[in-house]
Amino acid sequence: MLGCPGAPLPLTFGVVAWSMGLQLVLGTALAWLLARRRFAGRGLLDALVTLPLVFPPIVLGYGLLLLLGRQGWLTQWLPPPLRPEVVFTQTGLVVAAFVAGLPLMVKPAQAAFAGIPPRLREAAALLGHRPWSVFWRIDVPLARRGVAAGLVLAGGRGLGEVGLSLMLGGNIAGRTETLSLAIYNHVMDGNLACANALSLLLAGIAALAFFVLRRWGAL
Repeated sequence: MLGCPGAPLPLTFGVVAWSMGLQLVLGTALAWLLARRRFAGRGLLDALVTLPLVFPPIVLGYGLLLLLGRQGWLTQWLPPPLRPEVVFTQTGLVVAAFVAGLPLMVKPAQAAFAGIPPRLREAAALLGHRPWSVFWRIDVPLARRGVAAGLVLAGGRGLGEVGLSLMLGGNIAGRTETLSLAIYNHVMDGNLACANALSLLLAGIAALAFFVLRRWGAL
């Protein structure tokens, strides 16, 4: 299985690890913000977070390409030395995995934060805990299963991402070819033996993640 040409396991797991790290920090913060705060533009932010679930990945990837390319709508305002190299790089793969998995991270965590009884937070505040302390001592422990479920689901989504990765990573052999893209390439080349082997590997990883979630009671 690992002898198949184009079985980029280190790259794939590296991309997923980086994207999950971003999900844990930014996704958890977004989930808490959407669950606990009322502010102008909250509905728009919620819609933007949900967008990757309903938009075709190719269309979403093209939009990110227009935003993050060297002359993109966002990056063109930066001085040339400060413009990030995103498109057709491993950074682009991380962005693709992060964006694809963001709603799957945020929504379970948001529901978990929203389900915490307000009286617990109020009691902690009455005992003198500051908002940051309430977050770490009350919100995070009680929402941990929702956060963990979202994190694993987002990681699984990033692991199997194809459309966004094609647009942002470019599917360059040896550089930006993830496990999912390797399967796609083997199918296109007619190398079904390697496509089957890598598909079984990918399915096994997903099944393991699902089993862990079930055992932990997060699903």
